[in-house]
Amino acid sequence: MVLRTIRCWQGRVPDHPKSGRLCGVGMATVATRACRLANRGEAMSESVFQCIRRLLDEAAIPYRHLHHEPTRTSEDSARVRGEDLGVGGKALLVKTGGVFRLFVLSAALRFDSAAVKQRLEVKKTRFATAEELATLTGLVPGSVPPFGRPILPFDLFVDESVTANERIAFNAGALTESIIMSVADYVRIARPEIFRFSTPIVA
Repeated sequence: MVLRTIRCWQGRVPDHPKSGRLCGVGMATVATRACRLANRGEAMSESVFQCIRRLLDEAAIPYRHLHHEPTRTSEDSARVRGEDLGVGGKALLVKTGGVFRLFVLSAALRFDSAAVKQRLEVKKTRFATAEELATLTGLVPGSVPPFGRPILPFDLFVDESVTANERIAFNAGALTESIIMSVADYVRIARPEIFRFSTPIVA
């Protein structure tokens, strides 16, 4: 297998003990472990998308890929995918205490910061700003995929609302690329910590 443009992301996360050691974990193979930006001119979003596809392909995991118009909201994404809003996996980069972590919940629900504070025993949480997101991942809001290492350099937490579904649909590192796959396969390859940190959205 020839490895050219796809390599794993090699950034550093402030205040994270595992920063800089992003690859070589889980089910990642040699090709995926080599996933990082081939050069400074390559768009990060392209690299993340290709890394996800390589990770799934090498694990022989079936999925459906859709190329579509840019979707910046969960509602727009559900519309172009032809899926219920609740099937969407909303990935949020959150600073918990002094550490950035990735949280994934159903797009039909709201992030419950109180539940996260209690579980992780931290006093403060806040969402990453667009600037922080760009610095840490090279991605724009709405494009963050529901994967931690070896795709993105963060601990990964998944809400029970996701595992209650048969499928998960998500933007895969770009606003124009979606992947739909089984939740069982997603949990197997992503290996998240699962607990409840969602509440209903109040109109």
